[in-house]
Amino acid sequence: MAVPIGKRLVAKSYLLISVLFITLKSIGCDDIAAGASTSDPEAPHRRFEYKYSFKGPHLSLTDGSIPFWIHSGNAIPSADQVRITPSLRSQKGSVWSKNMVLFESWEAVVTFRVSGRGRMGADGLGIWFTSQQGLDGPVYGAADKWNGIGIFFDSFDNDGKKNNPAIVVVGNNGKLVYDHQNDGTTQALGTCLRDFRNKPYPIRAKITYYKKSLTVMINNGFTPDKDDYEFCTKMDNIVIPKEGFFGISAATGGLADDHDVLSFLLFRLTEPGQQKPPTEAAIPKEEKDKYQEEFENFQQDLDKKKEEFQKEHPDVQGEPIEEQYESVNDREIRQVFEGQNRIHLEIKQLHRQLAMILDEQRRYVSVITDEVAKKGINAESGQPDAGSPQMSSVIATQQEVLKNLNDLRLSFQESLKQVGSVQHQGNAAGLGTYETVQHFNEIKEHLHSVKRDVDHLVQRSPPNPAEKMLKCPDFPPIPPCLSTLHFVVFVVIQSVLFFCYIMYKSQQEAAAKKFF
Repeated sequence: MAVPIGKRLVAKSYLLISVLFITLKSIGCDDIAAGASTSDPEAPHRRFEYKYSFKGPHLSLTDGSIPFWIHSGNAIPSADQVRITPSLRSQKGSVWSKNMVLFESWEAVVTFRVSGRGRMGADGLGIWFTSQQGLDGPVYGAADKWNGIGIFFDSFDNDGKKNNPAIVVVGNNGKLVYDHQNDGTTQALGTCLRDFRNKPYPIRAKITYYKKSLTVMINNGFTPDKDDYEFCTKMDNIVIPKEGFFGISAATGGLADDHDVLSFLLFRLTEPGQQKPPTEAAIPKEEKDKYQEEFENFQQDLDKKKEEFQKEHPDVQGEPIEEQYESVNDREIRQVFEGQNRIHLEIKQLHRQLAMILDEQRRYVSVITDEVAKKGINAESGQPDAGSPQMSSVIATQQEVLKNLNDLRLSFQESLKQVGSVQHQGNAAGLGTYETVQHFNEIKEHLHSVKRDVDHLVQRSPPNPAEKMLKCPDFPPIPPCLSTLHFVVFVVIQSVLFFCYIMYKSQQEAAAKKFF
């Protein structure tokens, strides 16, 4: 059966590779997240765009890069998230899509988490759609004077108006400088107050640009429901670049938070009734030719492997495909035999341990017998001394234990024979029979009886008389090492240190206010 299994593995490997390239060739991502209800005739059609998205659990590659994305600054990709900035002071980081978005209407769903140890955090996180990649800069870790739109999750209150944390939408034509002192409120197209720090569940932001209207919806992270969105803001008649790059950036200042992005999912939106864009247009011609060439090469290699296998194994030619795969009955029989092998190994191990115990008991009996022969024999009559009843009882008990251990050893040998006979019958018959089930029941009952006998022996086995006679003296009572005076002094010192720390912490928080 080993030859068909090898052939099956080769065929499966090439089949998976072929399916992968056929999928890449066609790219038929037909509404994998159908957020737009099909019952609503006005809802746009959504199509997932994998080249502008990322998510766990295999977010990054082995070299630390993100497929179809680049990261810069202090961003740290991992398997399940991208840490844009760690909770350290004066950190900046960002991730940007490598490919330019070529469609006008889209919907981005961003899942992120902002967490910190302090009551206040800084600076915040930004989600971008710009005509150029702003890899580094002073605006939440990205470049200033951008051409496009930015949705900012501002954590720190720069203007002192007690209106943070807040979500601010700011547009730019490439000439404006971001107003840090006023948290961008003088340039904001839309804003809403939402506390997105230290929530029990990740925050979700759904940003939709459709028919020149930008809508921001927020999941506040209080419930695990992924579709529990709240309205934040909406801007009509807003014009952004038709082509651009998506990016996520974050920055820290005098205060610091962890800014973690768990996923970024992008959907292309098309109006209902319009012809959907052809899937062929999603792949450039050079890329499609490359995939086609690689697919043909793999197909040729597969044909060569098939011919070589048929030459090396002419006896399996013409074998039905169904016979190459394991049936349900074969799998059950294999699992039964594996269980039998494990039971057989366990019984062997118990048999070895029992043999060691038996040898130890024999040694004890021989030692005790020698002691009796030396001390308990009357020189005149040659009869044992009657003044040692304790020694006689120990000898009798040891002999009884030795006899019971011999019985157990014989029982284990019988169990091994039964398991061997069951395996032999199973290999010969190739299927489970009633006798096999009976053998298993007998083995189970036999093991239970062995366990009861061992427990009984452990309870009846007397301790060594020498161990009874030897008893260690009790330790003298240890005087207490902490007096009442010492305890009071310790509590006073701890209280003074605690109040000093509170005063120092308050001064540090007052001096931690950040200015740009």
